[in-house]
Amino acid sequence: MKEIERVRDYLKEKNPALQIIELDEDTSTAYLAAGALGTETGQIAKSILFKSKHNGYLMVVSAGDVRIDSKAVKNLVGSRVRMANAEEVKEITGFDIGGVCPFALKNNIPVFLDESLKRYDIVYTAAGTANTALPITFEELRKITNGIACKVSN
Repeated sequence: MKEIERVRDYLKEKNPALQIIELDEDTSTAYLAAGALGTETGQIAKSILFKSKHNGYLMVVSAGDVRIDSKAVKNLVGSRVRMANAEEVKEITGFDIGGVCPFALKNNIPVFLDESLKRYDIVYTAAGTANTALPITFEELRKITNGIACKVSN
């Protein structure tokens, strides 16, 4: 199944009102996505996969204009973390870097939503490919990811 179809199927089940935007432009980075969508870089929700020394994989979703503080993530999960490599991202999430959606994941992992996203009424997540976006509220994102709100950005 193509990645975007997996996301669409997930949305049909969780909230059919949410609609994926497919673009001709590359949206694989927060900067590119903001340009293609005509939004601020911060409105782009970046989904970063980490591997914890003791707790396996976890995802942190933050605004596109902030840096994730690895010490804050360490404090959150109780052990050191490192960013996953491209192969791990594909294996664990089922998505390629640049199109990682924070839900409809291949494996069930904890998702942490940084409060930097709360600045905006609507944020845009990737929807499985490097040319898709999904407009969504923070609260709806929390619901469909079972995400845990936290503060892990600088």
